[in-house]
Amino acid sequence: MTGSEVPPSFRLAYVPGVTPTKWVRIWNERLPDIPLTLVAVSTAEAFDVLRGRGADAGFVRLPVDREDLSAIPLYTETTVVVVPKDHIVAAVDEVTAEDLADEIVLHPLDDTLDWERPPGQPAFERPATTEDAVELVAAGIGLLVVPQSLARLHHRKDLTYRPVTDAPESRVALSWPQDATTDLVEDFIGIVRGRTVNSTRGRAQAPAAPAAPTKAKRPETGGGARRKPAAGKSSGKSTTGRNPRGGGSGGAKGGAKRGKPRRRS
Repeated sequence: MTGSEVPPSFRLAYVPGVTPTKWVRIWNERLPDIPLTLVAVSTAEAFDVLRGRGADAGFVRLPVDREDLSAIPLYTETTVVVVPKDHIVAAVDEVTAEDLADEIVLHPLDDTLDWERPPGQPAFERPATTEDAVELVAAGIGLLVVPQSLARLHHRKDLTYRPVTDAPESRVALSWPQDATTDLVEDFIGIVRGRTVNSTRGRAQAPAAPAAPTKAKRPETGGGARRKPAAGKSSGKSTTGRNPRGGGSGGAKGGAKRGKPRRRS
């Protein structure tokens, strides 16, 4: 590498609520010489960061514009309603959107759920962010419906949440620019998809397993099969075949002269 070359690295963007820790750990185990840098981005700016090459790949929320970005859906989140701990909703295991019809439900500007019509009664003003909306829930202004990971991210001791069974769900995906599917991006795709170290798709593991030399040793065990005739000679009837020449009694006498074989019985 010349002095003008930049050492390889990998930049991974992620939106609020996504925890990339597991994948980062596997990356560091498999590619310790290539540093991975995390880039925290908002849901709204994630795609522009990828298009502007501010990150090599990123964990985003669907939908993704497939004209210039590739995406692999990873998982779907449960949708929950965030409420004060002393709210009536906290007394049940789950609710429907209809159960929230008479409640003021906050709808922040960075909402990640694709509503046809948000549940409940609209607030006088829309909060700028989900974090701001959580503060308003704690102040008793209204309720908030979000993906469960965001409820956990902005957790407060005075708040709780319950699943909303018929609400839209948020899907998380790995995305990257279509024209920048580099070897490092392929490596990270393999990690996210759960490929093993010995996967044939992995670049670093491709020259891994010429196991043919061990197979070449197998003919040695075949030599054992060729020894069977020798075992047959030692246990065969060639010696007993000579008995008729000397008669039955002659064979017995000859045996007595040869070293006390009768002691075996």
